Amino acid sequence: MCHGWPIAALLCATLVAACGSAGEPPPVGSLGSTTIQRDAANAKTTLTIGSKNFTEQRVLGEVYAEGLRAAGYKVRTMLDLGNQNAALRALEAGRVDGYPEYTGTALVAFFGVRAEAIPHDDQAAYQQARRDFAAKGLVALAPTPFTDSNEVAVTEATAKRYRLEAISDLVRVAGKLTLYGSPECRRRADCLLGLEQVYGLHFKRFVPVDVGKRHQVLQDGRADVSIVFTTDPQIRRGHEVLLRDDRGMFPPYNSTLVLRRPVVQRAGPDLERTIRLVNSQLTAANMQELNARVDLDQRSARSVAHEFLRQTGLVGGG
Repeated sequence: MCHGWPIAALLCATLVAACGSAGEPPPVGSLGSTTIQRDAANAKTTLTIGSKNFTEQRVLGEVYAEGLRAAGYKVRTMLDLGNQNAALRALEAGRVDGYPEYTGTALVAFFGVRAEAIPHDDQAAYQQARRDFAAKGLVALAPTPFTDSNEVAVTEATAKRYRLEAISDLVRVAGKLTLYGSPECRRRADCLLGLEQVYGLHFKRFVPVDVGKRHQVLQDGRADVSIVFTTDPQIRRGHEVLLRDDRGMFPPYNSTLVLRRPVVQRAGPDLERTIRLVNSQLTAANMQELNARVDLDQRSARSVAHEFLRQTGLVGGG
């Protein structure tokens, strides 16, 4: 089905013939990608790909797993590892060989960089994270084109009532408002802690919530303000307003597949080559559409990943 959002319309226009059929999702746009090539020798290497515990991560985990299978590797998945700390522990302990992480999250949560000190250039932020991961014996592969930043969201009614356009506008009213965010938001410099330190905001109350319910609590009135992700499809459907980050608090959040160095060496050059091909298709528009297929169309992340690789031409078969 076509969702009726600008993003879906754009994707539908890319492959008109495939969109609009009853019961079919809109196609994901292709960038003229090169098909992933299978090498039988890669079957000697088994990889375990993990993810954190929310939709976009599950989708990314399945997309990478499907892409690596297409290249001939034997791949297992271990999704829903937990938050970023749990995922990193699983990687360092060898329970998984790799998982997707966001550059801004890594710099703030793992390497102690203050959010406002992170480079706002995507590549500069990635290079800094790559160096820090390397010091831990980990390899951060080239990042995705899309960036999935934390954002401060309110409903249109709340924005109109308090005349909110930028995060700084909350200074006047934060003491009256309830903020919802992920459980770790309270301690993160790119979440509640940063809103307090960078913007001087002091909300009436902070309530931790599962990341999958951050839009629900906003729509049903429990939350006045919610911390969401820029690639969340619910933003358009729920007519939510993202407040402008006028002090540049939120750093780049391009995704990078992080792996243990021995795994990269054992897997050979096809590993990095495959991930680069997959990443070439992970644009912001495509990522939001993939998230929509799982969250709004109630499809499995694995089926969505399988479809994505074929619609973009990364894997043959139509």
